[in-house]
Amino acid sequence: MSVLYGKIKQIVGPLLFLNNEHNVQYGEIVKIYTDTTIERTGQVVKIDEDTIVIEVFEDTAGLSSENSKILFTEDSFKVKISNDMLGRTFNSIGKPIDINTKNVLDSEIITEIERDINGAPINPYAREYPSEVIQTGISVIDGLFTLIRGQKLPIFSGQGMPHNALAAQIVTQAKVLTEEPFLIIFCGIGIVQDEAIYFLNRFRESGNIQNIISFINFADDPIMERLIITRVALTTAEYFAFNKDMHVLVILIDMTNYAEALRELSSAKEEIPSRKGYPGYLYTDFASIYERTGKIKGKKGTITQIPILTMPNDDISHPIPDTTGYITEGQLVLSRNLHKRGIFPPFEVLASISRLMKDSIGENTTREDHKDISSQLLASYSSALEVRDLISIVGEDGLNLNQKAILKFGEIFENEFLNQGLDENRDFTTTFDIAWRALSALPKTQLYRIHQELINKYYKEQV
Repeated sequence: MSVLYGKIKQIVGPLLFLNNEHNVQYGEIVKIYTDTTIERTGQVVKIDEDTIVIEVFEDTAGLSSENSKILFTEDSFKVKISNDMLGRTFNSIGKPIDINTKNVLDSEIITEIERDINGAPINPYAREYPSEVIQTGISVIDGLFTLIRGQKLPIFSGQGMPHNALAAQIVTQAKVLTEEPFLIIFCGIGIVQDEAIYFLNRFRESGNIQNIISFINFADDPIMERLIITRVALTTAEYFAFNKDMHVLVILIDMTNYAEALRELSSAKEEIPSRKGYPGYLYTDFASIYERTGKIKGKKGTITQIPILTMPNDDISHPIPDTTGYITEGQLVLSRNLHKRGIFPPFEVLASISRLMKDSIGENTTREDHKDISSQLLASYSSALEVRDLISIVGEDGLNLNQKAILKFGEIFENEFLNQGLDENRDFTTTFDIAWRALSALPKTQLYRIHQELINKYYKEQV
């Protein structure tokens, strides 16, 4: 039975404080009515013996203790889902919008099901180990840090870095190597309108818009919507993966904006802060998002996640990337130095890792030489960076022949393997061919991580 409150005790920013006079539920959705008949939505975010705290999704302008009534619905927040969502754009709470005006459209989707956005955790016993690859068309990811279906693989970026262009390229190029249905869910968190328009235009130009569902939360939207949109997107992903047997790739950008909203809400609730002012439950909250990813026994579909975040001051030890790295199965780090040199995507490969790729690549999935060349590329590139440091001491004339070969390899690796165009979509074969072109700059004796039969088959003698 719904309960109606007629008096607000206090309003602080987006929070309403009420006297606790009934058995309220944490996370319960409330409807807020005023004399102007404008209906707003809120959610219970804190309860104690005396007080109920409600976070309002919209702004609180015009609300007062005299003109507002609060209806407790005894229900949680639910999102409407159906096949009608494919190719369309939605706001933080799952309503279709016009991206140019940010207005909610009158046309509602045809609802097949309503789902609680908080979902249910996947029983670890029910999980199946991910073993099949997703091709992104980006050589450094496909060749060195292969994305696996059911994996959560974050990208750590920084302010001013090209993570938006990289995200758009992954969305427009990613695919599975089988004939199974594949869907991409793009979730923009706290982005400006120009960025949203850029993303949607890239999606349309790709000709693949019908396989993309976009959720957009704008920078000027209330912070509560920033916390909800990730769960709305993942609830949608769960439906299409586990009810419709689709492989779903979820791109979340920017998780730093999500964490900032979490810190702002925690501060408004006067909670005791932890590292750098973030709440002590940051890890738990992130886990409730990242762990809604994976492959379930008996289900054909999978959910794969690529959370993208900007590291404050490029600090990888900051609580946001640090916490993310603990939960996820790897990390891809962007390099500001490579970005300044005009290399795209500017991945700092020696700081990056994909922990699931080793058991999922090879002859039956990608190619028989994949493991060997990825290991050799990383080892040789590390040596190339050491030789560059050595040049500052002895000069290039002081290098021996092997060191000069390593130096040449490093240039080819960066300029041809790492570097590729914004619209350049490379399949695995193209990626491996470029890798061998770089490795062939080295004498065969330096390819100590590659089996001899593979060297005999793929090594290209320099003319």
